[in-house]
Amino acid sequence: MYRIPALLSLFPILVIAAEPAPEKPFTPGGIYREGDMQRPRPTVITPPTATTAPSDAVVLFDGKDLSKFIRKPRKDDPDQSNVPNWKIENGYAEIKPKGGDIEIKDKFGSCQIHIEWATPAEVVGKSQGRGNSGVLIHGWGEVQVLDSYENDTYPDGQAGAIYHKYPPLVNACRKPGEWQSYDIICECAKVDAKGAVLQPARITVLQNGIIVQHAAPLETKMQEVVFALQDHHNPTSYRNIWVRPLHRYDENAKNAEAAK
Repeated sequence: MYRIPALLSLFPILVIAAEPAPEKPFTPGGIYREGDMQRPRPTVITPPTATTAPSDAVVLFDGKDLSKFIRKPRKDDPDQSNVPNWKIENGYAEIKPKGGDIEIKDKFGSCQIHIEWATPAEVVGKSQGRGNSGVLIHGWGEVQVLDSYENDTYPDGQAGAIYHKYPPLVNACRKPGEWQSYDIICECAKVDAKGAVLQPARITVLQNGIIVQHAAPLETKMQEVVFALQDHHNPTSYRNIWVRPLHRYDENAKNAEAAK
């Protein structure tokens, strides 16, 4: 049997309670603490593949038809039909020169736009005359589409530019005829009840996976995103077009207002 030493038996044994662990700091927003298991889980989606869009995306063109678009004919065109007349073959749509722009029917809030495009493999013209088109985001600006591979032009008019506003950070163009991609992230401005801008609208563009515009501020209060693909009289081609919403942090909280 274990015996307490005689000397120790003369003194009381003190039991010191452990101090409670300090509370962890709050994460940005001041609602949830670091590592809080009660925090709402992010929405689960299926990522895209080379041929499919993310599961939370709205597919606008899958290579079959342009039913999600309306045609915006030129004023001098005797054909004023609003049905797109671009050529569709092999999973892509090719601009019919002077056939008119095509505009999406849907409206979106802050979102990610994915578009794949290719300029003609046969090089004709120079500067703005090579594969000229554009993603016209109404009230926001134009993300220029152009053959900018070894083709000099004014910097705020080359591929990846926000036309006449911001040149691209780098020239990330592939060779003529090769497919390229844009991922355009549009974040709507935050405005107060009186219309004052609390945070400007911003646009980020990735071309072929490379950031060419980074949170560039735009002077627009538009709370919706509607875009058209421009007919600039060049036979540029498009495929695999989809749009997905920008999700909010903690958007799945039971009290959504608390997570804003």
